Formats: sequence, structure tokens, C-alpha cells
Amino acid sequence: MNPKPRIALIGECMIELQQRADGSLQQSFGGDTLNTAVYLRRDLGENSCVDYVTALGDDSFSDAMCKHWAEEGLGLERVQRLPGRLPGLYCIQTDAKGERKFLYWRNEAAVRDCFTTPAAEPILAALPTYDRVYFSGVTLAVLGETGRERLLQALIETRRRGGKVVFDNNYRPRLWASVEAARAAYHTVLAEVDIALLTEDDEQALFGYEDSEQVFAAYPEIAEVVLKRGADACLIRCDGERFAVPALVVEKVVDTTAAGDSFSAAYLAGRLKGQTPAQAALAGHRLASRVIQVPGALIPRD
Repeated sequence: MNPKPRIALIGECMIELQQRADGSLQQSFGGDTLNTAVYLRRDLGENSCVDYVTALGDDSFSDAMCKHWAEEGLGLERVQRLPGRLPGLYCIQTDAKGERKFLYWRNEAAVRDCFTTPAAEPILAALPTYDRVYFSGVTLAVLGETGRERLLQALIETRRRGGKVVFDNNYRPRLWASVEAARAAYHTVLAEVDIALLTEDDEQALFGYEDSEQVFAAYPEIAEVVLKRGADACLIRCDGERFAVPALVVEKVVDTTAAGDSFSAAYLAGRLKGQTPAQAALAGHRLASRVIQVPGALIPRD
């Protein structure tokens, strides 16, 4: 591992509207891979290169996103700015138990052309030079068929050069034309994954797996599989060994947004720092337990 690891995270950041109890809206920015990128950079600090790979418009919201990412220390070299385009938008509605409902406006989002423009060529060529390439099920959905094919080739080349591919399943049914289309896309990329960060509920919703045993059995070739199970212990299989790491008890859950994203960030950071999978999972639980006690996806740095 490089003393200063280079990580590329591919996905979409959107305009986030958080609905408050009085019906007013608080505007910020969020997206699953962006959340992970920010928390990963905060954890690793300056002893890392964390680049975000996406496409935005040339509007004021896109400007504000880039400004915020730069303040968080993320690299912007792989961010495309497409003239006349806009980022997507979503609204989070949270019930009394902290559970979320999402409303999306993203059909014309710039990220859908992230890997189809001429400017994408050097970005795709650069991906295999990273130590880790991270993406999610949402990434797969928003890239479209052509974008997924081009991503797949970059993943294959990444592994050939010695880098590792990290995948968070994050299945969102509304982003797919059908469950069959989603399954086909997932199966294709999972064949090129080294570290799978899977949410058990998403595996059940997408593939119909009834329990953790079926999930682990489905991915015999993936060296490191982490099964996230909310407030229950996460289950890990790494290099043939299996173990559980209990979650932390949180008395008052305010908002579960980015719980899984933050866990993934702390887990990956821990592994990059040489921690065992169990140590990294505990770090993931610690960060997620903090995140769910604060409204919104990204908690204040302090």
C-alpha cells in the first residue's frame, strides 16, 4: 500500500433538501458516494488523496458543490462540468423514529453523461492508477448502460494493475427500469469486486436472499465481504474467516441518512491504515452511531 493512498470514488452528488418538523426546508448537498468520500477524507486526512469522480452542470449549485468539496479536501480533477446541465435534487422526509423517505428529481442530472463525453476519456484512463476505486449501486443506476460498460473495463484494468475495487450495494429500486436489469448490472460488476460492503436489506430486496448465509454463499470469489445489518452486528468474511462485530447502542436516533455511507468510509479508512477487519468494522460502527444522532447526511466536522 502506498504511504499516501489514492482513492477514487465514483457517483453522484445532489442538491439535498431536508424537511424540518415545521415543514420548512434546509438545503445542503449529499449523495451516497459523496458522503463516503467526505467521511473518508476526514478520517485519513492529508495523508491521502481522495478524488471524487462525477459530472455537474455550470450552474451556481454546481459551483457551491465544488467549493464545499474543496473545503473538505477532496480532489476535483476528475469532476466534469457540462454546459447547460444541472445536478439532481432530492428531499429527505424523516419520521418520528428517524426513518427516511426520499423524493427524487434526477432524470436530467449531468452525472448520467459522466462516462459518455470526450472529456471522460482521460478520467477513465486514470481510474486504474488508483489504489482503491469505490462505487455503489446508485452509481451503476445513474451511469446507464453505456457508462456501466465503460466503468467495468476500468475496474478490470484497476485489478490487473494491482488496485482494489470496493463496492457498496446501495440498491434503490426506483432508479432501475426493472429488478431484472438491476440484477444483471450487479452480477456483472460483482465479478470484479475485491471488497463488498453489502446492506442485508438491499440484498434481500434485490436478490431475494433470505438470510446472511445465502448472501455469503452468493459471493464465493470476493475476498472480503462485509454485511451491514443496521443496529445488529455486522458480519464479515475475510480470507475464509467469519466473524461478527456488534453495533453500538444509540439511545436516540435522529436521522439514519448516511449511516451506511459513513460506516463504509470508516471501514475502508481503517483497512487502508492497516487495521484488521474487526477493528475497521468497529470504527465504522462508531462513526455511524455519531452520524445518526445529527440531521442530514454530513455532520459538522467538529
